[in-house]
Amino acid sequence: MPSVFTMIIQGDLPGTFVWRDDRCAAFMSINPIAHGHTLVVPIEEIDHWLDVPLDLQQHLFGIARRVGQAQQRAFRTDRVGLIVAGFEVPHMHIHVIPAQVMSDLDFANAATSVGQSELEDAATAIKAELTETPG
Repeated sequence: MPSVFTMIIQGDLPGTFVWRDDRCAAFMSINPIAHGHTLVVPIEEIDHWLDVPLDLQQHLFGIARRVGQAQQRAFRTDRVGLIVAGFEVPHMHIHVIPAQVMSDLDFANAATSVGQSELEDAATAIKAELTETPG
């Protein structure tokens, strides 16, 4: 059975995307820790980050960097945190989270639900800044 992320990437479940190429996609978390919390996910369904080929890891972290730079400008945040936890969904993903302080990265602060308009607003702000971020 495909992972929930595969179903989002394939369009079987809704997703609010900020990036997509032939190797990965980046979309808004539906349980964000902070406004703008984005997930960078490989198209290929790989469970553990240690199993991701090095060239794909490099690509994923490069996209996470671009998304983080866009978040930093869009939300005027001091920091952007990355978390690769690997427990929530058996499909490797990088959490890219705008943050001001370390406690902003606590999953205990994750929203249980968020409106689609809030996700779209954050995605629009990130996408606008991604066009300004050099590859």
